Amino acid sequence: MLTPNEVSKLKEELLSAQKPLFYYHDDPDGLASFLLCYRYIKEGKGLPVKAYPRITIEYARHVQEYGADKVFVLDVAMVDQEFIDAVKVPVIWVDHHTVLQRDRVTYMNPQTRGVNIPTPVLIWQVTGEERPQDLWIATTGSIGDWYYPPFAETLKEAYPALLPASTVEDAMYGTDLGILVKVFSFSLKGKMGDVLTCVKILTRIDDPYEILHQTSPRGKKVWQHHLDIDKHYVSLKEDALKHETTDRIYVYIYHDDKLSLTKDLANELLARYKDKVIILGREKSGEYRCSLRAPKGIKLSAALEKALVGLQGYGGGHEQACGAAIKKEEWKEFLERLRKELQL
Repeated sequence: MLTPNEVSKLKEELLSAQKPLFYYHDDPDGLASFLLCYRYIKEGKGLPVKAYPRITIEYARHVQEYGADKVFVLDVAMVDQEFIDAVKVPVIWVDHHTVLQRDRVTYMNPQTRGVNIPTPVLIWQVTGEERPQDLWIATTGSIGDWYYPPFAETLKEAYPALLPASTVEDAMYGTDLGILVKVFSFSLKGKMGDVLTCVKILTRIDDPYEILHQTSPRGKKVWQHHLDIDKHYVSLKEDALKHETTDRIYVYIYHDDKLSLTKDLANELLARYKDKVIILGREKSGEYRCSLRAPKGIKLSAALEKALVGLQGYGGGHEQACGAAIKKEEWKEFLERLRKELQL
């Protein structure tokens, strides 16, 4: 968790921002983190960091074009020093991935104390008291990052039918809250114009059932976008399930260069095949862009780091959940290395 001093500092930075720009990771916990911040101060602009979770110097132009007085980086694993130096405004970075050392940045990451807590939980420490109505957003983002937050029990009291489960796995696949996780994720898929429209609507939704029961025009809009993306997801899942294997490593590659659904499907396949390492890849621009998942007890991130040494690729993440990109011509070598490191 954030320390009391960090909570006070982050609250101060948010409330004093006049025109903040928020960069957030394009997944449910990144989106939830942005929504909590925006709904708290009702100022600023949010931009999802898509593909590789790294903010390079190229992102500095957005800060200049928008005229931001502060930059908030939420749930993004890497921020280059060149970006921080280029923007010339305060940068506040709230994250829970591997600790990185940077200058001229306010960095808040519980991993510095050996604790891994998803970013929406950290933001909720700041916004929850004044925005209790946003508890469903904080819980959706936390469950979306495979973390069952302590405040989920409070959500059950407010919305008994939303989360009739006490584990992440049960919540993700079989509850209305799990559907909201998918809605959050799918809101970030597709054309950027549609993505920004969905996110804008989510900053204004009063109740989760506006979406789930389509009780308002804005809820219907987000729900319809979710249905449009879900058609592709269902088709992809059906094809992936045809590739069942007795191998401890489950590998599936698809070739759609328009939609990245690897994170969502990798999560669901891990829930289905609990003892396997899941590797879901999408072929794009001469490389395989992958989501990797592993059951508890397997240190996936360390194995991935070693397997990538000397190859044209990059990757990283959590102990059981990682992302990676590997050149197509080195894919076979990568898989052999990863299998050796995992001893599978």
